[in-house]
Amino acid sequence: MGPRDNLDLAVDEVRDFNRMYTRLIGVLDYPGQLNTPYTLSEARILYELARRERTHVSALREHLGITAAHLSRTLSRFEERGLVTRERHHRDARFQEVLLTAEGRAAADDLDRRSRDAVTGLLATVPRNELGRLREALATARHALTGPAEPEVRLRGLEPGDLGWIVQRHGAVYAREFGWNAEFEGLVARIVGEFSAGHDPAQERAWIAELDGRPVGSVMCVRDERPDTARLRLLLVEPEARGRRLGERLVGTCVDFAREAGYRDLVLWTNDVLTSARRIYEGAGFELIAEKPHRGYGSPLVGQDWRLALRGSAHG
Repeated sequence: MGPRDNLDLAVDEVRDFNRMYTRLIGVLDYPGQLNTPYTLSEARILYELARRERTHVSALREHLGITAAHLSRTLSRFEERGLVTRERHHRDARFQEVLLTAEGRAAADDLDRRSRDAVTGLLATVPRNELGRLREALATARHALTGPAEPEVRLRGLEPGDLGWIVQRHGAVYAREFGWNAEFEGLVARIVGEFSAGHDPAQERAWIAELDGRPVGSVMCVRDERPDTARLRLLLVEPEARGRRLGERLVGTCVDFAREAGYRDLVLWTNDVLTSARRIYEGAGFELIAEKPHRGYGSPLVGQDWRLALRGSAHG
């Protein structure tokens, strides 16, 4: 036989690495390894669901690369265990959405913790000065096999430090882009302070958008003074994260939450100079109901009130 080419050698190396890696992390006995009742496939589906507030079943299937029948069977088992609920999309009944219940999110969090602990135990045997080389090697392998990685985007609930980040970034971004003074940052601080002082998670919620693990956006849904009305507040997307439809996702998540919480209307107040945000509100179905000139944050502005009727809410 002649000398083997690089492809043959790479095939052998990848197969050898797979055998070694599955032996190390115990994938062949995954449920027993982590002391959970979930198969590797079920664990992956739970992981993907936990990264989202809700997702189309078809989008989940395409992302995971599994058959519709397999995903349907798995989701049915999850429903029987009380881990997920499935429902028709409120705007297009052709699409089915799935979301974790409180029990499902707790199960996913527990599974994630166990998995992280298992990998931490594995890496504990690697010398500290070798961890950097290991990460570089993994990044090289990922790039070679799949091409440059797309930045990971996700929406999540609040974590310690997020409220301070919301205040600081609103102050910095709006000062840089519109010349607004500290009066605006003070307003944001008061809104955040009221939220942190006490809120009902069933009726009020805040979300952070992340890009590769970094916070790059925010939005809040809080109870308004008027009965059956919620208010959208503090929508922000960092300049470097724009163009990824994060604003639409944040607003859509806020709208979905307000509807599920039983509110009749969702309202917001903004200024006419925020043209990108206004386009997002219009796209979500909000209607301009009033506007009034004012001088705020050191600039002459036109304030605007917008309203969205939440059709199909618990109040009809």
